[in-house]
Amino acid sequence: MLVSVTGATGFLGSHSVAAIARAGHSLRLLVRDESAVDRSLAPLGVDTSAIEVITGDVTDERRVAALVRGADAVLHAAAVYSFDSRQRRVMWRTNEIGTAVVLDAARRAGAGRIVHVSTVGAMLPAAAGTLRADTPVGTAREPYLASKAAAEEIARRHQREGAPVVITYPSALIGPHDPYLGDQNARLRNALRGLMPIWPAGGFPVGDVRDTASLHARLIDADILSGNRFFGPGTYLSTRDYVRTLREVTARALPAVFLPARAMTPVGRLTGALQRVWPWHIPAEYGAIYLCGCATGVAHGEPTGGVTARPVADSMRDTVRWLHERGLLADRQSGRIAKAVA
Repeated sequence: MLVSVTGATGFLGSHSVAAIARAGHSLRLLVRDESAVDRSLAPLGVDTSAIEVITGDVTDERRVAALVRGADAVLHAAAVYSFDSRQRRVMWRTNEIGTAVVLDAARRAGAGRIVHVSTVGAMLPAAAGTLRADTPVGTAREPYLASKAAAEEIARRHQREGAPVVITYPSALIGPHDPYLGDQNARLRNALRGLMPIWPAGGFPVGDVRDTASLHARLIDADILSGNRFFGPGTYLSTRDYVRTLREVTARALPAVFLPARAMTPVGRLTGALQRVWPWHIPAEYGAIYLCGCATGVAHGEPTGGVTARPVADSMRDTVRWLHERGLLADRQSGRIAKAVA
């Protein structure tokens, strides 16, 4: 089976490509930088010499048409995931316009299965208290969440029209082998570097990138699973439990203060405005504060494609070990894990 993939050199995209390759499928990738293919996929054991690569952007209709031509399945994983206010314009362009271009092209090409990677955040805030496959699209005004909600509307419209579109909702993903050190792994690293002594109360669903990649590989085969909306395997953690688990994994004290998300929101808005002119990244992001204040867990029994979430402590341990091996965390910052490696 030929599977075409966007976002293949990103964190979830690269792990999904590796899982699809292990399942024995052929791959065609759309990437903006061809040199990133080996850099992102080789550490995951993918033979990149057997992969067809098309250079281009997801908003380029001609290049996207070439990507999906003759494909049996399409995985649309390209997105800009960031709460950095400087990324507002590129998020809307990639997340909303790119989704419209890719899903339209995949339908015209006759792909038998089209998987759109959304996020649990696309359904926030959730009035019902827990997330379900039929939870309405969210109304958040935060730029990243709003752009993903707009993409969600596009994907659901295709579903209503009878297109073979499947939507997945990953949690906040951590795990090893992150080509660009994305938002969640960077947040975990910042916590261990002492840059996050203050946390908003509340919480968010946390998942392992390898588990959601396994879900995507299973979804490529249309005969295995029924349904058209699936949650990435994950576990809802309060911010207190997140820090507590990180303490247990590293055997470090990690002093932290937890304040009501509502009280921290003005600070987040202020740093968001400041970030537009400040050249260095500020960890206190409005989007992250908002997410902690309104995020909720997934209702029991909602579909995860038969993939069970691994323990969060295991995911954190593997992530910290990888960050340490890459030189992104010092021995002291990695705590017990650095000692175990030594």
